[in-house]
Amino acid sequence: MCSAPTRTALDPRTTASLFIHIPLCFLVKRRLHLSVHGTTRNLKASQRKALEKIGDQRVRRDMLITPELADRIAAFSADTNRALGLLIDRRGRIQDVVIGDHQRIYLPDIGRVRGGGSRFRGLRLIVTSLRGRGLTNDDLADLSLSQLDAVAAVEVTAEGRGGAVQWAHLVPDNPARELYQKHRAQHANVLPEDFSDFIAELEAEFERAAAETVVTNQERAMLVYVRVQEDFEAESRIKELEALCDTAGVELVETYTQSRQSLDPRYGIGQGALADIELRALQLGADVLVFGQDLSASQLRNITGKTRLRVIDRTQLILDIFAQRAQSAVGKLQVELAQLKYMLPRLSGKGTSMSRLAGGIGGRGPGETKLETDRRRARDRIRDFEKRIETLRQQREIRRKNRQASGIPVIAIVGYTNAGKSTLLNTLTESNVLSEDKLFATLDPTTRRLRVPSAREVVLTDTVGFIRDLPDALKEAFRATLEELDEADLLLHVVDASDPAVERHMESTRALLHDLELDEIPRMLVYNKIDRLDDESREALLYQEDGVAVSATDRESLHVLLEAIDQFLVAMGRVDAIGPPQYPVHDDTAVTAEEDDAHFVTPDEDPAELST
Repeated sequence: MCSAPTRTALDPRTTASLFIHIPLCFLVKRRLHLSVHGTTRNLKASQRKALEKIGDQRVRRDMLITPELADRIAAFSADTNRALGLLIDRRGRIQDVVIGDHQRIYLPDIGRVRGGGSRFRGLRLIVTSLRGRGLTNDDLADLSLSQLDAVAAVEVTAEGRGGAVQWAHLVPDNPARELYQKHRAQHANVLPEDFSDFIAELEAEFERAAAETVVTNQERAMLVYVRVQEDFEAESRIKELEALCDTAGVELVETYTQSRQSLDPRYGIGQGALADIELRALQLGADVLVFGQDLSASQLRNITGKTRLRVIDRTQLILDIFAQRAQSAVGKLQVELAQLKYMLPRLSGKGTSMSRLAGGIGGRGPGETKLETDRRRARDRIRDFEKRIETLRQQREIRRKNRQASGIPVIAIVGYTNAGKSTLLNTLTESNVLSEDKLFATLDPTTRRLRVPSAREVVLTDTVGFIRDLPDALKEAFRATLEELDEADLLLHVVDASDPAVERHMESTRALLHDLELDEIPRMLVYNKIDRLDDESREALLYQEDGVAVSATDRESLHVLLEAIDQFLVAMGRVDAIGPPQYPVHDDTAVTAEEDDAHFVTPDEDPAELST
């Protein structure tokens, strides 16, 4: 409850400066709910009296603005040479007065969108327009970002009275993809007198559009991609991002692209474009923005401050997929470690709780943690995870040395994600490792035994798929997992021969192997999904670079691969060219502590015959 100060308690100069922060209840005692925003320095007594009269005004529910109120605010702007804004609720009460400069007003933070069935906030913004500028991009941005019922600009005439009124409102999804609709009246006295009914019907249209949307358990998102100069792979990158969204369980409703010289240092994308995206997301019922590029901590903070939508970038999207797919203890630890390291510099701009980590896309893993768990506690968890991962790494090292002592050759399958590595392992070893037509379908390394034609057994390891521009946090976190590759005698570099971006994928895999200091290990190129190519394309691919052409789903096509592996191991002296098998075909001993028991056969052998 505000109490008016006594006349002797405040110096006039002090009073003028306090009006920046003090509610207008000091000015208008009968309207304790009204607040003024912006500076009131240098206002004359008559001008403050004019504010009192404006605050006392009541607008009819069925009118956007009354002619009397239009004249009062126009007169104030003409007298002060400042723009004036009013936030009016649906009962016609003026809730806020905003005093700007000679060009525009700066709308204060008015909180989150109100709940319930309504799609709009229940407030309309009325601004004065000096020099006949009408509605500006800033006004339309306020309309979208705050989800106002409407925004209107009252032109100030040369005589200091209210002139033409231009107003706009949001519109539902439409074939023309318009985000808002503008209207114009020559004066406030000719505005339609059905404003309340109009807004109610408009909200009903939004609700009908939302009801017609197919309801799924997936979150609805818009993908935002900024195409910078010399980004010649933009199309393939967008396609890959769309596949990542599908893998993460996100329903992608639309992709928005913008061409720029470089990423905007504050928002990644232009502010005007961000406002358009906000409107489009409202039309399509999306509540998540997925940025195709990685955002800095300040960019993420700035964007979330401008939009009601949840915002994640490419790294968060990949981390979310990893959090969903990790099954083993070490895999889950590595994902949480990577997420904590990524979020640590971003903890300071999220409000009072870590709401962005509270579940949903981009929020799995350490989502139970609140922002109150400050940086010190986050660092403590990081240190704890690193110690536990190091312990698991040492255990894996012991098991790896045991395999080395047994003399069993190790072959590791590497390659770009969704190249068919797990399918190849399943077909070769009669296993049932999860394999889907999705990026990062399998995350944890899987190891099985395989008998090659020389009647010797080898250890075959499937590893996590690679991806271009793998985030540094994931490189570091999964280095322990990829240590399985350190002792490999041979790397099977599996590529999807049917993918138009096969060359880029091969380059990305080689670059990542180089970063991990694994490029000295011998590699064999395996062209998978060759059944999807015609004969001419297949021959051209093999002519371009030596490799083995297979279809991981066709056991017959794998004979040549097994023979090539066998010849390599014989040449390296890792197996004998001729000799009886030293290990049984059936082996119920797990290769590592995390593997399932399984039988291992060659493509030539019938499992039914082996059991007799």
